[in-house]
Amino acid sequence: QVQLVESGGGLVQPGGSLRLSCAASGNILSIYDMGWYRQAPGKERELVATISSGGVTNVVDSVKGRFTISRDNARKTVYLQMDGLKPEDTAVYYCNAQMTVIRYGYLERWGQGTLVTVSS
Repeated sequence: QVQLVESGGGLVQPGGSLRLSCAASGNILSIYDMGWYRQAPGKERELVATISSGGVTNVVDSVKGRFTISRDNARKTVYLQMDGLKPEDTAVYYCNAQMTVIRYGYLERWGQGTLVTVSS
């Protein structure tokens, strides 16, 4: 069974930092784009950042300069380093990965979500 498992969320004060991790597991042949999305209370899920298998990144303007996405292909893991956190960054953060797996071919998977709360 292919799954994405996230970790690293929690409560942090404004200006603080957190690092989210998301590890893929299962009969995975290749992982293509990986990314982070977030959903704040009462709002739709939105893109935060993506990274290709070759390391090309895309970060939305609202977090540019504060958030950094990276990945370790050997560990099948994507990270989101979040610095200078603001209360408006409070949300459930989800990782996403596009991959090919044994038997089923192309799949897109979501993590279960990890809550980030920025508050004093």
